[in-house]
Amino acid sequence: MEQESVAIEKTIITDIKKRIRLLQTTILFIIFTLLAVILRYLYKPANELLDFLPDISITIIIVICLGLAGLGFYILRTVSRQTVQKIEEYSSRLASILNITRDLREEIYGDILLDKVIDYSIAMTHSDAGSILLFEDNNLVFKIAKGEKVSELIGKVIPKGKGISGWVAENSTPLRIANARDDKRFNPELDGLTGYHTGSVLCVPLILKTVVIGVIELLNKKNGFYTKQDEEIISYLADQAAISIASAKFYDDQKNYEIHITNMLLEAIDFNLLGKLEHSKRVANYCNIIAREINMSEQARKRLYFASLLHDVGFLKIRTEDRSTPSVFKKHPITGYEMIQPITFYADIAPFILYHHERYDGTGYPAGIEGEAIPLGARILAIAEAFDAMVSESTYKKPLTFDGAILELQRNAGTQFDPWLIEVFVKNITPEILK
Repeated sequence: MEQESVAIEKTIITDIKKRIRLLQTTILFIIFTLLAVILRYLYKPANELLDFLPDISITIIIVICLGLAGLGFYILRTVSRQTVQKIEEYSSRLASILNITRDLREEIYGDILLDKVIDYSIAMTHSDAGSILLFEDNNLVFKIAKGEKVSELIGKVIPKGKGISGWVAENSTPLRIANARDDKRFNPELDGLTGYHTGSVLCVPLILKTVVIGVIELLNKKNGFYTKQDEEIISYLADQAAISIASAKFYDDQKNYEIHITNMLLEAIDFNLLGKLEHSKRVANYCNIIAREINMSEQARKRLYFASLLHDVGFLKIRTEDRSTPSVFKKHPITGYEMIQPITFYADIAPFILYHHERYDGTGYPAGIEGEAIPLGARILAIAEAFDAMVSESTYKKPLTFDGAILELQRNAGTQFDPWLIEVFVKNITPEILK
């Protein structure tokens, strides 16, 4: 990453140095020409040395001097303006790259990430179209393609080593081509599928820890051909993209793992505790009603959702015949906490499970904490679970009516439950939810 950044900087600096050297050479030429003319006509000892210069009137000498001075001023102004413009372009592009890098690193969703990478690549190089291909089973697969007609390529498979993208992936080397059809590596089959006409091409590998995971391919630069600077910019972007793609994949794998583990635990709970699966889902639904109304963040709602599903997981380690014993029953929050807390992606929901039987007045269990010392998620969970226990046949021998359950919640507001959350729940729950 740092090497690519240095390479871009060196390219810009080299270009600026060339312009400054041109300016210096031009000014020196003008100065020496003026000195020669002045010495020829105003300094007699130099006449013999500069005898090769023709005789010219003083008027013409003055005109020549003024002309050369004007030319020098014009060149100075032009080159200076171009140099400043180049520096401003570099500064602007560098700022864009830094913003892009930050944006890519913060994106955790793979599909959105790929979309951003190709959008940035097309915009920064003024390309007509572009695509990202990633390796799957040793073949390149079009994951995203943007531009007229090329979007039809999404999902198409390119064997490793075939075509320009295959060559770049196999050789781990960027490639710039002015006219793809004149290059023997070009595969015309894709243009045949889409009807697109490929002209200029810039293709760079996506490399992660020396391993090529895919390529970025850009087509048909709108204002000429792809330059070395384009290649360096996109190579830098490709490095950032490769890191971000790996991070997004890790996030997706972790999320899938979390979902599978949750489903396995729920199936175990349902098998071990008849009716508990549906109870957990209903509790999660009631919790979400409160969470939405108090404007809980999406991430916090997600944590509360998983806590709701797994709040009774501790019962899995308590024998069925012992669950009716109050002292044993009261152990299930601690047991559930001890089961969940060591799992990394469950660690932040473990306190909700531990404290979901605490009471607002401090007389609950297992810690006897009170008021807002009880985590918000646990206070919400306590209300949702109590409501479902009162209205469900699977938990009460004779369930309460909807109105009866609401009245019971209100009676215990300030003692068993957070009164503010009870008010929110009562205002937003309806009898239809029980159907």
